[in-house]
Amino acid sequence: MSATENNRLVHLVLDKGFVQEVDLVGNDNRAVEAARVSFQQGLKSVDRDRSLIDYLIENGHESPFEHIVFTFRIKAPLFVARQWFRHRIGSFNEISARYSEVSEEFYIPQTSRSQDTINRQASLFEDAPEKDNLLREIVEENCRQAYERYQKLLSLGVARELARIVLPLNLYTQWYWTVNARSVMNFLVLRADEHAQWEIQQYALAVGTIFKERCPWTFDAFMKHKYAGRLLELLQRECD
Repeated sequence: MSATENNRLVHLVLDKGFVQEVDLVGNDNRAVEAARVSFQQGLKSVDRDRSLIDYLIENGHESPFEHIVFTFRIKAPLFVARQWFRHRIGSFNEISARYSEVSEEFYIPQTSRSQDTINRQASLFEDAPEKDNLLREIVEENCRQAYERYQKLLSLGVARELARIVLPLNLYTQWYWTVNARSVMNFLVLRADEHAQWEIQQYALAVGTIFKERCPWTFDAFMKHKYAGRLLELLQRECD
């Protein structure tokens, strides 16, 4: 689900998460200008500028796209955040559970998945309503108990940095992510991929939607020459 807030795009993800566009420096034209500065030239015509972007992506000349810079605010479960932070080319600032008390917000999956016996890091959706219900019940109960213990430790005067260790990985966190378009494309290659965990796939699709909206020429060239998955292709067909 998407919305616009103060002319900035917001996409709701999972049960309580979101990807919010905070700021954008540059766009497709900025990449064109950065590429042509070598020849002391700038923008020309729509067709020629768009063709240049296509040429740059096709031939791996990607440094001009580093001059397009996004800032996002993201709310996601801790386990998604830890996967996300492995993308090192970008700047992150996250809520600190040392400095502030965390809210009782946990990701509750609605459907279970079984372990893929071929791909050890993958999972498979299954039609198992009883298992789905049991999963939700166990996760919800675990979250309730964990948060009660967290609150108990705080009430005893235990420091926040120590009390937090009883909280599970499905606790929601928030952070700012500032990243250039070249690194956004790398993120999408890896996380908008069928081999990525389903939850971070959903966030990658939200990032991809904002990327497509703000840099349509770059997105189209990326889809044509660099992206080999299927998830963003579905997004592209929905938007076209």
